[in-house]
Amino acid sequence: QVQLVESGGGLVQAGGSLRLSCALSGRTFSTAAMAWFRQAPGKEREFVAAILARDFSRLYADSVKGRCAIYKDSARTILSLQLNRLKPEDTAIYYCAASTSGGLSASTQNYAFWGQGTQVTVSS
Repeated sequence: QVQLVESGGGLVQAGGSLRLSCALSGRTFSTAAMAWFRQAPGKEREFVAAILARDFSRLYADSVKGRCAIYKDSARTILSLQLNRLKPEDTAIYYCAASTSGGLSASTQNYAFWGQGTQVTVSS
């Protein structure tokens, strides 16, 4: 089992930046990939970014590419998401997730462990 707890959400003006963090605990050594997803009211959960534990390979959604960076520490205990040039459409609950098998994936089904989420609100 892997436990995840997000932090760092809040209210920010459009054009601003925010850094989200996710603390992982439990069997973190078994983590294969970690990711961020988000879910806006009335919409399905969507992929934001993912990173492979073994080689730091990264994958980004087109909607955030160039404005977003995902980081993790070598111990696989901290996952971060830097969001820049934020837009009102970035408003959502942001979730971190972890998988213990497979490679980089944008599918929610690939990730078995999830945090409770942190709210990000971008005002125009």
